[in-house]
Formats: sequence, structure tokens, C-alpha cells
Amino acid sequence: MLQSMTGYGIATRETDHYAATVEIKSLNSKSLDLTLRLPRFLLDRELEIRNLVAKSLIRGKVNLNIDFTRPRATGTQGSIVNKEAVTIACQELQELSLITGLSMEQVTAVAHALPGALRIPADTTAATETEEETPWEELLPLLQQALDRLNQFRRDEGQALTSEILGYVDRIRILLAEVEKHDPTRIEQVRQRLNTHLADISGNEHFNPIRFEQEVLHYIEKLDIAEEKVRLVNHLHYFTETAGLPEPTGKKLAFISQEIGREINTIGSKANDSTIQHLVVSMKEELEKIKEQINNIL
Repeated sequence: MLQSMTGYGIATRETDHYAATVEIKSLNSKSLDLTLRLPRFLLDRELEIRNLVAKSLIRGKVNLNIDFTRPRATGTQGSIVNKEAVTIACQELQELSLITGLSMEQVTAVAHALPGALRIPADTTAATETEEETPWEELLPLLQQALDRLNQFRRDEGQALTSEILGYVDRIRILLAEVEKHDPTRIEQVRQRLNTHLADISGNEHFNPIRFEQEVLHYIEKLDIAEEKVRLVNHLHYFTETAGLPEPTGKKLAFISQEIGREINTIGSKANDSTIQHLVVSMKEELEKIKEQINNIL
């Protein structure tokens, strides 16, 4: 079944510690053209994310946005002040004030001015780093969920495109059947014209029957479209068969459509018949519709 390159997928997750949204949009492109918008803490994961997207989507102009926010601290979530730490700090500053004879303001100023005078407990830093590292393990399945939804969107669109494109292929088959039906009439008309010309020139003293026979055979060979009709039938069958394959076949279908166009053009140029020319024009119209839709096929 064909898949469209157009798609959309979104996945969200909200916890007490963060809210995350992964949104992916995909449009037509000859190759994978990927644009990423990532939060700062995921920048070192960019190559991994690109590889995941490339493996899943293969082709398309893709925009991927990962939005990540943490809730602001509020009164309902508890105090934002570490009372114990502040109390200990004040006690230590008061002790220094008594020892040095400086005021609290002066002691505080000196503590800020001297490198290394103030220290942050090691466990606070570790907790912050852990908090920043944890979400990627939770965002990874969120990214996969968004990719799965986009691919499902593509399959749904592809199912509609498959019916539409195969309808155009069937229309070409019907028109080719009309060509086949009219071809004996065309051949008879050609035969009548040749007989008329033969009657006109056979009485000429310079008439060479051997040379005339050679030219007639060459003329008939140029008008014969039997091989083109057979090849066109085969190409149409191959196109339908390829459209039903499970793997992406957009590029292969584009090549087959080129071969279909070549046979249609040859039939039109060799037929030398107005009825068949009209049928050929109609076949070309259907083929253009196929090519237009193939541009959106993965």
C-alpha cells in the first residue's frame, strides 16, 4: 500500500515536574530535509534524534519541535526558601561578625568578594544534574509515539492516494482497449490508401515493383504499434503490482510512469490516425494526473 509523504503527529506528556510536547510535520521532498527545534538540554542528543527520524520517515520535508517546560514554584507547592540552609548561614555570619568585629553587612560583603568563601553543597548540584538528565529517557518514547502517529497519518493518506492513482491506471487501460478496438479499422484504411497509390503509379514506365515493395514494408513497419501496445499493458500491470508492495515505492513508480509515457507517445507518433491520436491525448491526461500524485508518494 502506498504511503503519502504528507503527515502530522503529536504526543504530549505532563507530570508534576515538567510538561513536554513532541510535534512533527511532514511535506513532500525528494530526500529527507529535517529541521529540529530542541530545548537546550537536548542539543547533545541531536544526532540520535536525527537518526531516529531518518529511519522512521525516510523522505520528506520534516519539521520536528520538542517543547519542554517546568512549572514555576508557587506557594501551594511549598516554600521556595530553604529555611534550614538560611538559618545556618546567618548563624555562621553572626559568629564571623563577633570574631572579626565587623558588622553583618561587612562580613556578608567580604564573603561575596572572596573567591571560594561561599560554597554550594555538592548534593544540590547533583540533584540539579539528575533533574536535567532524567527527562530524555521519558521523552524518547514520546518522540516514538509522535513518529508512529505521523506514519499512521501517512498510511491513511496513502490509502486514499492508492485508490485515486489506480483509478487513473484503469482509465489508461480502458483507453488502450479503445485503441486496440480501432486498430483494425486504421490498418484497413492504410491498406486502401496503399492500393489507391499503387493503382496510380503502377502504370508509370519508371515503376520499380521491387523498390516499391521494400518501401511498403518499411512504411508498414513504421505504422505497426503492436509491440508498443504489449509493452504498455505490461508497464500498467507492473505499476499496479508495485503499488501494492509494502516498502516505499514512490521513486520506482516514477520510473515506471516514464516508461508508460514513452509507449503512449510512440503509439501516438506511429499510429497516423486521428481517432487514436485523440485516445492518446486522453491517456496522456491520465498519466499527468498519476505523475502529479506520485510526487506525494513515499
